[in-house]
Amino acid sequence: MIYWVTQTINSSTRLYYENQRTPWNFGPGDRINVPCAVALFPGDLSRPPRQWAERSYNVQRWTEMPRGGHFAALEEPGLLVDDIRAFFRNYR
Repeated sequence: MIYWVTQTINSSTRLYYENQRTPWNFGPGDRINVPCAVALFPGDLSRPPRQWAERSYNVQRWTEMPRGGHFAALEEPGLLVDDIRAFFRNYR
């Protein structure tokens, strides 16, 4: 309801629309070399195995959170902020 009332429904569904319209496919050997972090929340929609993520991304931090779900920033903001800070601390 909040999305409809604030007229932000388009921004909330844009990622799903774009992903279906032009999926992002990695070819053999394709890789994102920028350091990245992954925070997995137990109630999230997908939980890829670390090995899969590391095939295509330069995973420098992998955190399996004790609680939270799809809306982690709303459900567990402290856990998420602490993890983001810990990741970027090495890049200051």
